[in-house]
Amino acid sequence: MDIFGNFSKINTDRYRHNIKKKKELDFSFSETVHESLGKVESKTVLGSFFSIKMVLLAVFCILIWRVFSLQIVDGQYNRNLAEGNRIRPRIVEAMRGLIVDRNGSWLARNKPEFSLAVYPSDLPRKKADREVLYQKLVEISGVSIDDIRASVEKAGLSSLDMVIIKENVTHDESLLLEEKIVGLPGVFVAKQSMREYLQLSGLAHLIGYTGLITADDIKVAGNSYLMSDKIGKTGLEKMYENFLRGIHGVEEVEVNSKNTVTQVIVNDSNKDPVAGEDLTLYLDKGLQAKTAEALNNGIVSAKEFTGMDVSSGVAIVMDVNTGGILSYVSLPDYNNNLFATRISNADYQKLANDENKPMLNRGTSGLYPPGSVSKIILAAAGLSEGNITPFTAFNTPAAITIGSYVFPDWKDHSYESTNIVRAIAESNNVFFYSVGGGFDKIVGLGIDKIKKWWSLFGLGEKTGIDLPAEEAGLLPDVEWKQKVKNEPWYIGDTYHVSIGQGDLLVTPLQMLRATAVIANGGKLISPQLVKQITDSKNNIVKEFGPRIERENFIDPAVIQTIAEGMRLTITDGSARNLNDLPFSVAGKTGTAQFLNNEKTHAWFECYAPYEKPEIAIVVMIDGGGGGHEIAAPVAKDILSYYFANREAILGQ
Repeated sequence: MDIFGNFSKINTDRYRHNIKKKKELDFSFSETVHESLGKVESKTVLGSFFSIKMVLLAVFCILIWRVFSLQIVDGQYNRNLAEGNRIRPRIVEAMRGLIVDRNGSWLARNKPEFSLAVYPSDLPRKKADREVLYQKLVEISGVSIDDIRASVEKAGLSSLDMVIIKENVTHDESLLLEEKIVGLPGVFVAKQSMREYLQLSGLAHLIGYTGLITADDIKVAGNSYLMSDKIGKTGLEKMYENFLRGIHGVEEVEVNSKNTVTQVIVNDSNKDPVAGEDLTLYLDKGLQAKTAEALNNGIVSAKEFTGMDVSSGVAIVMDVNTGGILSYVSLPDYNNNLFATRISNADYQKLANDENKPMLNRGTSGLYPPGSVSKIILAAAGLSEGNITPFTAFNTPAAITIGSYVFPDWKDHSYESTNIVRAIAESNNVFFYSVGGGFDKIVGLGIDKIKKWWSLFGLGEKTGIDLPAEEAGLLPDVEWKQKVKNEPWYIGDTYHVSIGQGDLLVTPLQMLRATAVIANGGKLISPQLVKQITDSKNNIVKEFGPRIERENFIDPAVIQTIAEGMRLTITDGSARNLNDLPFSVAGKTGTAQFLNNEKTHAWFECYAPYEKPEIAIVVMIDGGGGGHEIAAPVAKDILSYYFANREAILGQ
């Protein structure tokens, strides 16, 4: 049994034993007196005087025994009973662990909080008296009587744990409350801590927030929590709850009739609190701010470019060798401090009903057709399966026509002979139609082999990032289409998915780690937010290095060919606007159609430096237009900042 359960059981057993003892003694006394008086009534008047003397003597003896019993025989029990009335266990709150960036700057910390609270065990026993007290609390706090009653009764009237009635009381308000609650049994002002989150775009989706524990939380987390505890609800706060929470301490305190602590009792029962452990992230606060700024600028540019209401997007930077996330922004976002102070129903409804879905983490839970950024996977499939070689080349037409169906390129490439390197650089649709479904001298892979390579690059499965919620995406195939759409699979379906269209859906984070496979030489690495966990003395509790899910599944020569195509994209292809950077970059643009081809997502993926890759970036702007025009400039700004501040970011 935990420390809080022990104290509760000790007090309860002590109380029951003494009450039982008291009843036994009272009954014995009453029975003796009644018996003696009965004897008096049976005597004659002549002997009454003697009998009365004997009765009085008996009563006197009983009283002497009663005093002796209470003070000597049962003295310790009765002292314990009296102590129970004025000495209580008090929880000493454990500080929740901090969350900091890679260089120690705080992202989540604790600050003092005052709350109006009650001890249910000290409330009036009579229901009518409790209702009077509840009404006074309504007048003092502004909290409804139904909420107050429900909170207390959920804990139980015998509970020694405090129950919070009103959170987030200011220091000045707490002083006024201290005056107003004088004489109210079981009511007091508690000093606790509350979470404070750095307001930096994108962090809320990563850090998450804490909230008052619920019965459902306890079912999952176990009964080692108090009903006044806060628990991680989303993000890292939830994912690393067992490390962050700490262990409460306990101390015995003496209280007076006004429930005011008069002294702390020093004994062996007291336990010091153990602070929660700290999380150090791979993320850099400065790079996070720059990523947010660049992405927001890209969204503004997309509005101007498309003339539409563009409002959302994602930009993520990852270390290609460790999987460490250096920055991560999903827009729009929200203020997680609202939840730290028990968000009002009006504020929650505003967030929940916002059509832009600010609480959606689009990096892990947003599903999108990837468009041409997925062509690097199809290139790997075609080269690895032997359907094409680096030397396979032909003059691609402006479109492929099959019956009444036309599958066009995004621009006419028929003027030049195209191989796989040039096809990646120019994002040649017809070439990739051919690799996937077959055309001219190229035998197509077919959907089964395409799906095999999607899976090898991590599509269709969760990336394993250390966040509690993530989508796996959708990899369509013959069986899926028949089951879901009750239709056969056509060659046109293969053509569509070969260029990242059709029913293929991915998350931006999936495409980021697929890009990292090319950058790091063939390793599929799980992305990681937390770099290490340390205790209050700065001792390392746990470290998180690279988590390689798959390697050696692609030939180095194939990787080199794809890398050359991605480099040519920058120097002489669809992302030439990055070619003036003072370092080498490899990348791939993408423009994915959706809503019956009425709108397009703007994609860009890249890594740098080309010769010795360190970081990979993915940018996706929802409905933003062309990848080369909108998404690539966002990545360019992020790259410029990273390499200008590389030593500070990496702590070198």
